[in-house]
Amino acid sequence: MKMPPIASNRLTLRPPQPTDAPQLTELLNEPTVVSFLSHVPFPYQLADAISFIDSANGVGDLPVGDAFVIEDRATKTLIGCVGVRPDELPDGTTVGEIGYWLGRHSWGQGFATEAVGAMLPYCFEGLALDRLTASIYVDNAASRWVLEKLGFHAVGAVDAWYPARESVRKSILMTLESERWQAAQGEAVPILTVVAVALLDGDDRVLMAKRPAGKSMAGLWEFPGGKIAAGESPEAALIRELGEELGINTEQSCLAPFCFASHRYDTFHLLMPLYVCRVWDGRPEGREGQVLKWVAMKDLADLAMPAADVPLVAMLRDFL
Repeated sequence: MKMPPIASNRLTLRPPQPTDAPQLTELLNEPTVVSFLSHVPFPYQLADAISFIDSANGVGDLPVGDAFVIEDRATKTLIGCVGVRPDELPDGTTVGEIGYWLGRHSWGQGFATEAVGAMLPYCFEGLALDRLTASIYVDNAASRWVLEKLGFHAVGAVDAWYPARESVRKSILMTLESERWQAAQGEAVPILTVVAVALLDGDDRVLMAKRPAGKSMAGLWEFPGGKIAAGESPEAALIRELGEELGINTEQSCLAPFCFASHRYDTFHLLMPLYVCRVWDGRPEGREGQVLKWVAMKDLADLAMPAADVPLVAMLRDFL
C-alpha cells in the first residue's frame, strides 16, 4: 500500500521516487554524515540509492521498512531520510526500529527533531506500534538529544557495524513506549491566539506573505495577520496588523469572519480565526521583510505553508 506524505511545519515526509537517487547519493557521500550511520554502505553509489528506493516501494530486498525522504517545504529540496521497520515479537508486542539522517548542510536547524516528531503519530497511531527503538552511535550527542526531546530514554547499549568506520562500535539503545507518548500528547501547552485574513482582489486571487529569514518557519507562505494583544478584539488586531505589516487600512465592516484553525505545535496550541476581506485602502507592501504574492485559488495548495494554514486552503477554495 502506498504511504501518504506526512506534513509538518517546515517539512514533507514522502515515499522516495526514482528521481531522488542522485540527490540521495550526493548527500550520503559526505563522510561526516555516513560516519554516524550503521549498515549504510560507503562510498555510497547511485546503485545503492536505486536499491533503497526500490525496497522502500516494495520491489527490492533491503530491509528498509516504511521509509520516507525528508523534503524542505520552503525550498522543495531533499535533505534526508527517516523511516521505521515494524516487527512483531513472539508475545504479540509490536515494535518498530526508527532511523533517520540529514544532509550536512541541514544540521543544527531543528529538522531532525521535526522529522522524527512527525513520524511518531504515524508509528503509534497509524501502525499501532507498542514501542519504538533507536540505536545511536555512542558519540553522537546531537542525535541522542533529538530523541530525548521527543521522550525516548536510554535502556542499554548494542554493537553495530559502521561501514564508514570499518568497525563495530558501541551504540546506545533508546526506546519510547506508546503509553508514554500518548500521555505526553495530553499535557497542557499554552494557547496562542492570532488572527489572519484572506485578502481577495477582483480576480479572487489571495495575497500571501512569505515568512522572512530569521523568523520561525522562515520561507513558508501564510495568510497576513498577527498576534492579538491583551484586551484587543480579533478585528481590531487585524486592522492594526494590516497597517503595520502591509501599510493598508480597512474597517471592521469589511472583515467577514470565515473559519478558524486549531493546531497543536510542539510547545503551544495555535488558535487562528481567518477573515475574508475584499475592500481596503492602499497598496499592500511588505513592511517587515516579507515577500508578498497574489496567488490564484487553484495554485494555493502548491505553496509550502505552516501546518495550521494548510486546512484553511481547502475551505477557502470550496467557499469561492
